[in-house]
Amino acid sequence: MTHGFDRPLYVLPFDHRGSFETGMFGWKGALTPEQTAQIAEAKRVIYDGFKAAVAAGVPKQNAAILVDEQFGAAILRDAKADGFNIACPVEKSGQDEFDFEYREDFPNHIEAFEPTFCKVLVRYNPEGNQALNRRQTERLKRLSQYLHSESRSLFMFELLVPAEQAQLEKVKGDKKTYDLEIRPRLMVQTIEELQDAHVEPHVWKIEGLDRREDCERIVAAAQYGGRNKVGCIVLGRGEDDTKVREWLTVAASVPGFIGFAVGRTDFWEPLVGWRAKKTTREAAVSEVARRYREFVDIFEKARAE
Repeated sequence: MTHGFDRPLYVLPFDHRGSFETGMFGWKGALTPEQTAQIAEAKRVIYDGFKAAVAAGVPKQNAAILVDEQFGAAILRDAKADGFNIACPVEKSGQDEFDFEYREDFPNHIEAFEPTFCKVLVRYNPEGNQALNRRQTERLKRLSQYLHSESRSLFMFELLVPAEQAQLEKVKGDKKTYDLEIRPRLMVQTIEELQDAHVEPHVWKIEGLDRREDCERIVAAAQYGGRNKVGCIVLGRGEDDTKVREWLTVAASVPGFIGFAVGRTDFWEPLVGWRAKKTTREAAVSEVARRYREFVDIFEKARAE
């Protein structure tokens, strides 16, 4: 087994769909063409920030965007033409159960853009609903086999392990204690279960971990059994700047963690300010670029130490 991706990878993700519609714009239900265009315009601000960061020194070969087809099709085409690494999601947005956004037509949508990475977001708790886990695993196995055998796109897997009620009760409802004491073990177990079911990502996108030894266990699981080129990246989970810095610093010190995917912490505040006409578009672009560059610098510095 030789698959994987072990080069530095700094992803600016803005494939958010439901959270953009309701959280940023306050819209519910079917969107009008004008509303869709407004979201696409906001995402273009983020992409321009990304390009500005690369122009200012972020290594182009290590930089990547993650954006959806619904609001970002034009961005995906432009970024590909500009020679950037691009990632595109295949999951339906905002669902507890993983399913394909475009059902049986998912291969055609992947190949229409030929992204560097095909990304899934999956909520999977190995001590949770077993029937749900089996259904998700079957779909993920199908995608994994397709990507490995018929596509040039690599497989990026964003793993979320939401707490079960019984697990929360063990820590008296404290989600921070769950994240610290319980979630790391469940993440390792999930990776092992999915690998045993022939789900084989090239890159695992991992919720932030506070302890170096937990990062090491994740890498050991991800690279088990000859998967030594498989990479891990840490995601920002919409946390504040301070917490994201902590997670990046811890992960960067562990071989096998090759980068990050930090989105909302980069772009949410600048976009809200721009939409409220409290700042200019140019200023919003510059601020997205500054934040993204800063996270790259933090990761590279911690990795070098």
